[in-house]
Amino acid sequence: MKKILKFTGKATMLLTVGWLFPQTTYAVTIDELTPTIKNLFSSDFSSNQTISTFLLLTALSIVPVLLIMTTSFTRIIMVLSFVRSALGTQQNPPNQVLLGLALFLTFFVMRPVYVDINQQALQPYEKNEITQAEFFEKSENRIKSFMYDQTRKKDIRLFIELSDDKKEVPYKSYKDIPITVMIPAFIISELRTAFSIGFLLFLPFLIIDLVVSSILMSMGMMMLSPIMISLPFKLLLFVLVDGWYLVVESLVRSFH
Repeated sequence: MKKILKFTGKATMLLTVGWLFPQTTYAVTIDELTPTIKNLFSSDFSSNQTISTFLLLTALSIVPVLLIMTTSFTRIIMVLSFVRSALGTQQNPPNQVLLGLALFLTFFVMRPVYVDINQQALQPYEKNEITQAEFFEKSENRIKSFMYDQTRKKDIRLFIELSDDKKEVPYKSYKDIPITVMIPAFIISELRTAFSIGFLLFLPFLIIDLVVSSILMSMGMMMLSPIMISLPFKLLLFVLVDGWYLVVESLVRSFH
């Protein structure tokens, strides 16, 4: 797990800088990064180095956003939130627990992608077998391959049509689609999938709420909150069917 976390952080940082500032990134290599930081407070620090370092540090602040928006994290955390809302337990499980579970499930789902990037791009780049441009291209194509498999073609066509870059010849494969088109298309596809799963999760608990409300109304107990009565039954149902096992299994399988 430590190796995965270390590689994920390193690869995501490189990809972030490459996507946002490609020209600056190609000019600043990893070997040059350390002396650049050391010379930050020196008097002979050039303006170009200052700008490069500023852009790099700015890009690092966007790494968490890209890590969330280009992985399975969005769908997982939204579905887990829907489960909590459907149960009506308010703050149980706490946000920290849901975020932690979603994060480790994301590492589990994304592990094949990061392994491929490590073997096909990062290791050859560290051995100077490929250039920095080739490293970014191979890494970007592998991530785009994952996003393309999870994205509706309708959403991709939407952002292609909305983009200023009008191409007379359609893109032949996902590798030709710009990353600025793939990411928003992937996000809205993930949102749609998460809401669809959330709707299915709400149905059985909604039936319990309706039954409890009808019984209370027929008994004339209108002042008693149905939620107080239905909550134990919903928790009992969720435990009996082994709900967390089913939810996690369905989430992970939905990416394959």
